[in-house]
Amino acid sequence: MLSKVLVANRGEIAVRVIRACRELGIESVAVYSDLDTNALHVRLADEAWRLGGQSATESYLDVDKVLEIVDKCGADGVHPGYGFLSENADFARAVTEKSVAFIGPPPEAIEIMGDKLSAREAAEKVGVSGVPGSLDLVVDPQQVIDFASNHNWPVAIKAVYGGGGRGMKIVTGPQEVEESLESASRESMNSFGRDELYLERYLANPRHIEVQILADKSGNTVYLGDRDCSTQRRHQKLIEEAPAPNIDEEIRSSMGEAAVAVAKGCGYTNAGTVEFLYEEGSFYYLEMNTRLQVEHPVTEMVTGIDLVEQQILIASGENLSFSQEDIKTEGHSIEFRINAEDPSNGLFLPAPGRITSMRVPDGFGVRFDGGYETGGEISQYYDNLIGKLIVWGKDRQSAIRRGMRSLSEMEVVGIPTTIESAKAILEHADFQNMKHSTKWVEDVLELGSFADQNSQNPISSDAGSFARHELTVEVDGRRIETAVWVPELNNNKPVRKTQSGKKSKDFGSGEVLAPMQGTIVRLLVEIGDSIEAGDPICILEAMKMENNVLAEKSGSITELPVKEGNSVGTGDLIAKIE
Repeated sequence: MLSKVLVANRGEIAVRVIRACRELGIESVAVYSDLDTNALHVRLADEAWRLGGQSATESYLDVDKVLEIVDKCGADGVHPGYGFLSENADFARAVTEKSVAFIGPPPEAIEIMGDKLSAREAAEKVGVSGVPGSLDLVVDPQQVIDFASNHNWPVAIKAVYGGGGRGMKIVTGPQEVEESLESASRESMNSFGRDELYLERYLANPRHIEVQILADKSGNTVYLGDRDCSTQRRHQKLIEEAPAPNIDEEIRSSMGEAAVAVAKGCGYTNAGTVEFLYEEGSFYYLEMNTRLQVEHPVTEMVTGIDLVEQQILIASGENLSFSQEDIKTEGHSIEFRINAEDPSNGLFLPAPGRITSMRVPDGFGVRFDGGYETGGEISQYYDNLIGKLIVWGKDRQSAIRRGMRSLSEMEVVGIPTTIESAKAILEHADFQNMKHSTKWVEDVLELGSFADQNSQNPISSDAGSFARHELTVEVDGRRIETAVWVPELNNNKPVRKTQSGKKSKDFGSGEVLAPMQGTIVRLLVEIGDSIEAGDPICILEAMKMENNVLAEKSGSITELPVKEGNSVGTGDLIAKIE
């Protein structure tokens, strides 16, 4: 058994791993950036070591710094969590070369599955077919047109080394091919350092189904049921559930067996997830995630198997204590990602800031995996996941009702969150009747302009700034909770606040520059728009995180040289204000 595990991550997944180590009697070691000095995972671990820096690149992605701390603390195991270095084969190899256990798959498996073409080839070798596509690299626009003549439009151009929707373009006709190829190549290069592209048939309304697997070092491999992750926006999941509803049991078993075959085919060990697209009774291999998934708790809730514990046991050299026949699923589980985002009008704008108060629900069948407490700061430099609310019920309808109850009790004050949008999704007939797909949130769900009731970002007027104050009153003996907006009491001139809650004023040249390399996910302005200092110009995705790029002065948009989907580098011009 391992004796000391370094957790190379932060937030809720670091907390999750640290707690699992504590229950197994294993010492835990946290690492932290300067911004995470007082973070929950730092305080829970037995030891904590400073990485320094603020951004992910300066801290959690700095391989040399992490490896140096592995040596200094004497850890005999490293758990990468998800994101950051979890699917970095070079990091996994560097850890194992130190005779330290990497709590994940072997580097060779990470490499095979990290390359979309080699992953596809590996799956096809064991008889598992993906979405119809071409294994040839795309080097000429005519290849796209020829492919569409056989498979029809639209066509998906995808980055070989892509993920999370980055480096993927949907082409609906020949007139879009050249620009889409250039954009996908550029985006892939900026995101992954590689620009190879391939083609797939684009499925119109698929469901996203994934299968959880476990494999020990003796070759024992099992699947632990499936999950439906179709409730997404911009290829990022919002709600996940297990088991996937309305799937024929024969198809369900076939997907599980296919997942096991894929895992065995690449010599996989530890926990992993094989993802499929499902449409009209057919399923297609999509990819394999060589790590623990964010949504792993729903599988734990219906199987009773602690996946993080199993990861550590497998990395310690132990064999699985159960076979495929031993694995049973009971009931239904749903997970809600509680993100620091404003979902109004379907924009899901990132909303970093301080949590002034937080209350999480409990009760039978309710679980919350979080990485923050009251007073915690959601930084623009990291993923904006506050935590995951997971519920269990005897069936799907029971789980939905428990989810509504729990979401109604959940309270995060100080910043906008996805709590209200999760409730809107649960209440919708399409979700309840399983008539949604991966595009449903963006194409069908109407979120309107509702305001997050727990956001305390003040409103302003010519008379000054106003702050939200909660009151509890009694009317004829009945307790009523309400809120009022009252003028802020200060002697300074009121200053407009941005969506991040930080004060802003006019400064700068009027040129809005990209603060980091990334992809323009959404433009929030057009040429000619009048804006104020602190207004968001666009949403920039970088390292699978979304950030508002804000105006530094008031005026009108006179230049807008970028489009949605464009990749930008640090210092590139996004807009000009005059």
